[in-house]
Amino acid sequence: MVFKKLVDTRMGLRRIRDLICVLIVLKAAGTFALMFYALLWKAGNLVDLPDKRIGFYNFCLWNETARELQCLESKHLQVMGINLTGMGLARVCVYACLVLNIFYPFFMTHVRGTEEREGWKLILIILMIKVVMLSGGLGSFLLQTSQWIYPSDFTGGFFALLGTQALLLLQILIITVVMRAERAEGDSHPPRAAGSSDP
Repeated sequence: MVFKKLVDTRMGLRRIRDLICVLIVLKAAGTFALMFYALLWKAGNLVDLPDKRIGFYNFCLWNETARELQCLESKHLQVMGINLTGMGLARVCVYACLVLNIFYPFFMTHVRGTEEREGWKLILIILMIKVVMLSGGLGSFLLQTSQWIYPSDFTGGFFALLGTQALLLLQILIITVVMRAERAEGDSHPPRAAGSSDP
């Protein structure tokens, strides 16, 4: 009887785990779509207005004399006080996060196949790394460009990255809850001693 209850509990937990895996994969797909839109479709431009275009690869301001957008080169940015190393670091962090998103489904497939607790820990670590990289990249970018950007200037690319950050944090929360549930289930059903029998 006890063994049957244990099996039923574990089967229920396995079904819940499968549903959560599907949910996490869907959220990962949403994360990739948002990053693809912001970094590739919008070419990394977080501000894309008729009179201003500022992103990880572009820094264009309105030229009143020529009556058109003028994209500044690296030497001009340095004169304006923008740290090129900081901008490069922001670019690397954010785009590396996009690369990690490409391989993320393979890690999820491995975890679902093995059902090992260490696999969940690996996924959690990867998600935390992505959150830190994306936060660091955006923070470094805003630190260098805040003098030329107002909050109302941000367009779709910026909000897509904010949405990405929110989805990453939600995935971390879900996986943390799953790991705690598995730990609690394991603690409530300790390994049976050899030779013991069910009543």
